[in-house]
Amino acid sequence: MIKSDRKFLLLVLIPIFIEAMIFLVIPILGTIGISFTDYNPIAHKMDPVGLANYKGLFDDPKFVIAFKNTLVFTIVAVGLNIIISLTTASMICQLKSNKTRSFFRMIVFLPCIAPMVASAVVWGRSIMNTKTGLLNEIIRMFGGHGIAWTGDAQYVMLSVIIFTLWADLGYNIILFCAGIDSIPGDVYEAADLDGCTGWQKFRGITLPLLGRTTTFVVLMTLISYFQMFAQFSVLLFKDGPQNSGLVLTSYIYKTAFVYKEMGYAAAISVVLFLLILVVSLIQQRVNKVDWEY
Repeated sequence: MIKSDRKFLLLVLIPIFIEAMIFLVIPILGTIGISFTDYNPIAHKMDPVGLANYKGLFDDPKFVIAFKNTLVFTIVAVGLNIIISLTTASMICQLKSNKTRSFFRMIVFLPCIAPMVASAVVWGRSIMNTKTGLLNEIIRMFGGHGIAWTGDAQYVMLSVIIFTLWADLGYNIILFCAGIDSIPGDVYEAADLDGCTGWQKFRGITLPLLGRTTTFVVLMTLISYFQMFAQFSVLLFKDGPQNSGLVLTSYIYKTAFVYKEMGYAAAISVVLFLLILVVSLIQQRVNKVDWEY
């Protein structure tokens, strides 16, 4: 590399490094540092407490509930998201007309355009409302009884997952469509000559050659769902009955900005950061892809 090219690369990368330091590295290090203190901005105190905040997590029943709820929500929602979005993308890509494919891509992506908070308000008041909600009206049409979607502990997580999938599926459907469209048509033509069925082509061609796309989609969805906050705050009243809708992000917010226990909230944030990091590393290792076409 000649000297002028090296200078150009440095000039281009320096602003990115500065931005990463200011908005990524420094906040992370600051949060880790605060997690070892008893920091209360109202009382203007910041006393070192060592590992006391982390030790307190194991004796905190609300943290245990939030941790479990976060894992359940993420595992179930991500799994359903990948299955539904991949299936939908495969069906869209089977359509012959480009205009028809574009139309259905637009339809599935429309919910992603609406702000999450506004969508959650509409769903909470008009679709999942216990008395007059659309879902309960449909259930009553078939002779069933209305369900307290956000007021019954056994339905709270299901309600949030249903809403999240509706609001977020479009992104992954578009990504999977792009991945499927990038697979060479010659591979499918060869499979047709061999007499392969649609399922055999999907299992033997589409899934393996979508490896990199699937790895990216799963990783990004995992990171996003671990940090979901808006729908839990808007759809549920006080984290749902028996804290059935309490997740780590909601607990961090309450601890920091309601109870003003910044040090303890920082410790929970570090645990969430480590959880996302570990899951992401495991997912990348498990789904390591080495192929070309």
